[in-house]
Amino acid sequence: MTHLTRVNVVGSGPNGLAAAVLLAQAGLRVRLWEGADTLGGSVRSGPLTLPGFTHDLGSAVHPLAVSSPFFQTLPLHAFGLRWIHPEVPLAHPLPAGAALLHRSLEQTAEGLGADAGLYRRLMTPLVERWDDLMGEFLRPLPHLPKHPVLLARFGLRALPPVALLARLFQTQQARSLLGGLAAHSAGPLTSPASSAFALMLGGAAHARGWPFPQGGAQALADALSGYFKFLGGEVMLSHPVRRLRELPPADLTLLDVGPRALLEMADWPEHYARQLRRFRYGPGAFKVDYALSGPLPWTDPLVGRAGTVHLGGKLTDLVRAEAAPGQNRVAAEPYVLLAQHTLFDASRAPAGQHTVWAYAHVPNASREDALPQLEAQIERAAPGFSRLILKRTVSTPGTLQAWNPNLVGGDVSGGANNFWQLLARPVLSAQPYRTPLRGVYLCSASTPPGGGVHGMAGYWAARLALREGQAGL
Repeated sequence: MTHLTRVNVVGSGPNGLAAAVLLAQAGLRVRLWEGADTLGGSVRSGPLTLPGFTHDLGSAVHPLAVSSPFFQTLPLHAFGLRWIHPEVPLAHPLPAGAALLHRSLEQTAEGLGADAGLYRRLMTPLVERWDDLMGEFLRPLPHLPKHPVLLARFGLRALPPVALLARLFQTQQARSLLGGLAAHSAGPLTSPASSAFALMLGGAAHARGWPFPQGGAQALADALSGYFKFLGGEVMLSHPVRRLRELPPADLTLLDVGPRALLEMADWPEHYARQLRRFRYGPGAFKVDYALSGPLPWTDPLVGRAGTVHLGGKLTDLVRAEAAPGQNRVAAEPYVLLAQHTLFDASRAPAGQHTVWAYAHVPNASREDALPQLEAQIERAAPGFSRLILKRTVSTPGTLQAWNPNLVGGDVSGGANNFWQLLARPVLSAQPYRTPLRGVYLCSASTPPGGGVHGMAGYWAARLALREGQAGL
């Protein structure tokens, strides 16, 4: 056995923080390097509009964080994290009445009318074994499953395109609900395995909810870093690392960076560099943060009970909208993912005023102004919304990449969520975290299990690094 002492972790997103925490728990001296002046990667908050308004700069609602097998083991509550659960996790406005995703699976099913029974049959087996399912799903693929029957049951539901799965339902509410959930993948809804995202996010709502941290997403990053420091970890802010040789000597190095940045950090063997260059990024996000003088005036008041809102209309509209970025165009009526935190967390805005966080999918690195299309979607469901705007801040794909270099072309998922990159992320390997350099591991969202705030890429990479490092491999 090799005696390990020193570790460098580059990047303080949720995966970098998770890796740093696990290695500090193992008793190693861990130094965390962050190029920005604030920890968190894309899990950060700040005053983007007016004084007194707190906005989430990146991620805003965290169903996978509260379901994360690793995060659930950590004493984050002791370091200031408070989860806020909206009355309704999700609403999807429609002309015939909004589809509502409740914490209660039964209540959700009852709201889907003729589709109640089918929805129960689809979701109940997954929700009943949620923790086991997350243990299987939030890890590298393929792997030897601990619960093969459960994973097979999920796979049979998850492999079809959501555009096909949703058509098993009769109501527009059920079809649109599933389509809107799957659209979080930022890929075509006609793609194989797009149903996996609908099942995972819908199941998360029923099993754990779709909460967000009180006071802003930064509270999650601060709780993780607070625990890391409690364990003896050291944080180095405003220290960008562009080449591995800039780091001090260490037994292990873990990199919470994307393939494009990784390529520049060392002189890699050509076979490895070639695979990194082939890695593909997904659509970009066109994001807008609003300071409002009042709550959004939804036509359907039930939408005002939801923390998250999907705008995009019927399933056919969603399919058309999510196909557009892959065709290198902005949809005329895009799918818009919107969060209204201040209805449930008054600490984020002055009394009586509100924030709204919203984004639409656009082509990667797009420079087109998608603001008219995005705001038109909000206005359709909440007429008069524009009169409430005190100030808006627009973040284009280029703005997002400049803020966080891991968001290449505005891709917030760490890479395209196509079927091939579910298996080869970022390279085809039984251990995609391992690089050709001894003791150097990749732990970003560009490795399994992919994007989302769950820290599991960092967890699995750190476990592998610790095991191989102790064995002297």
